Amino acid sequence: MTEPGHGQPGPGGPQPDQCPQSRAAFDALYARLRQQAEAAGSSLSEGGLGALAGITPAKILAAAGEVRLGLTVSLSSPIETDVALDNPHPADHGLTSSPESESAATGLHFATDHFSMNVHGDADSHLDALCHVVYNGTISGGIPASTVTAEGAGALSVKLVRNGIVGRGVLLDIPRLRGVPWLEPGDHVTLDDLRAAEYSQGVRVGTGDILLVRVGHRRRREEAGPWDASRSRAGLHPDAMEFLAERRVAVLGSDGNNDTAPSLTEGVDFPVHVLGIHALGLHFMDYLQFEDLVPLCEEGDRWSFLCVVAPLRLPAATGSPVNPIAIL
Repeated sequence: MTEPGHGQPGPGGPQPDQCPQSRAAFDALYARLRQQAEAAGSSLSEGGLGALAGITPAKILAAAGEVRLGLTVSLSSPIETDVALDNPHPADHGLTSSPESESAATGLHFATDHFSMNVHGDADSHLDALCHVVYNGTISGGIPASTVTAEGAGALSVKLVRNGIVGRGVLLDIPRLRGVPWLEPGDHVTLDDLRAAEYSQGVRVGTGDILLVRVGHRRRREEAGPWDASRSRAGLHPDAMEFLAERRVAVLGSDGNNDTAPSLTEGVDFPVHVLGIHALGLHFMDYLQFEDLVPLCEEGDRWSFLCVVAPLRLPAATGSPVNPIAIL
């Protein structure tokens, strides 16, 4: 499967040959995670919410208690409008009317805009809906892929989160754990990395949490310049998804794509997307940025906070640009 907008992974960057995953091992992991999701009440086959079922009203009230400083921080990067190595089809923005184009110098005038974008690209922060991943003829919950047509998604679209996602956000900083500014493209985050980051940061991921995993992609891009992230990028190892299933995480976000490239799995290009979105019913957020959040977390020695995610109300879309807010 090639994920639209991300391109076909290929050679480039360090080769993650120390932890390759066979197709048989992936298939066994997929089956195990799907069974766990169904046992936890995260099934979508009967109109459920998937992993979002873990965010109960009580969890939201508890997450509000994470606020200590009254500070808000954006977890999104500015939308890119210029062509770059990782953004061959950038967002298009322009004014359709501006005061300077008006002939009259006096009276009332309006400045108006037009905006369009490739939502699932490799540069802009976005949310993946549960209909985004098609695997073996179905979307999440075993719903037939035929429900997604050229007119839009008939099931599990962004409409499912039209009221937003609010919960406890937890940031696990893997470069900080390893003592490096970022993970190099092709490197990956293991299950042991996630557990070690928890221990190092004095935080524990729990049911209904919005888990944010920093790999340093944004910092590397800022300091070293863009590169073809469709071919080489840091992300999670597929086995790390067992951590999310065990803790019953509700949402996964990263400052990268969440998936490593080149793929670590034989015959599956985006294994983490398949395991997370398709098997576990997790909404994903790709290409966020945590560089404004990390210093505040370090200063207060607190890595959990209230997190508010508000996608656009696009009733039949497979994803949405997104600007999550951390409230500390």
